[in-house]
Amino acid sequence: MKDKVFVDSNIWLYLFGNDAAKKQVALKFLSQDCYISTQIVAENINVCIRKFKLTAPEVEQHAKNLISLCQVKLIHPSTIELALKISSRHQYSFYDSLVLASALETDCRILYSEDLQDGQVIEGKLKIVNPFIATV
Repeated sequence: MKDKVFVDSNIWLYLFGNDAAKKQVALKFLSQDCYISTQIVAENINVCIRKFKLTAPEVEQHAKNLISLCQVKLIHPSTIELALKISSRHQYSFYDSLVLASALETDCRILYSEDLQDGQVIEGKLKIVNPFIATV
């Protein structure tokens, strides 16, 4: 059985950057079954507006693509409680811990992220993998 994967915000944002190799990695995730959270969608919208200066229709289309192509985990009070525990235990920021908590609550085994510690296993279940290490 294939491991369930969760994909962090930073991966999706390479869809708009100039790094062709990283863009290809991000595109690969769009074509496979993966999980994101409402937080990931919101962070992407924010960066697309503020950093990339995309138009409202472009931002809306990107958000719709993420929502339709990925399984979306809603943030619940239990997710926040778990994030607080992870933040305390592993010294990650609350928002990074919220991503980790969302991945754990969806029973994902792999979290693809460029920003967290590659190879670290959280709660004995979730392995953080930087998908760009082999391509950098």
